[in-house]
Amino acid sequence: MIIDLASYAGLFTAAFGAATILPMQSEPVLVGLLLTGKFPVLVLLAVASVGNTLGSIVNWFLGRGIERFRDRRWFPVGEEALERSSRWYRKYGKWTLLLSWMPVFGDALTVVAGVLKEPLLAFTILVFVAKTGRYVVLTLATLQIAS
Repeated sequence: MIIDLASYAGLFTAAFGAATILPMQSEPVLVGLLLTGKFPVLVLLAVASVGNTLGSIVNWFLGRGIERFRDRRWFPVGEEALERSSRWYRKYGKWTLLLSWMPVFGDALTVVAGVLKEPLLAFTILVFVAKTGRYVVLTLATLQIAS
């Protein structure tokens, strides 16, 4: 029971961290847990999706306070990536958040959404759909290859 909770906590932490400024990846953790066959697939999907979405919400809040933190070395998005993402976001609007699952570029979009004051509810729904979609595809591919 404790090992199961630790496994879920590890997946949540990896998913959360992967969506923030921390250099983490959640996909290997999810694949590893799926391959054990010990955990309910839907629970793993939920834990990874919620963790990754919450990590993106941290980026949204960073975006809201970007003027104070933009020049910090630890800030998750470089100036060039932030400008490129801002142009995309202004051109295509909140629907670009459906690309938030993409490495690097997706994280920049979640920061830009905060900078441009996207309402948190719309942000959360779109990011959750995107992040969950990525994990569903990864899960289906993993289970298909493993069987």
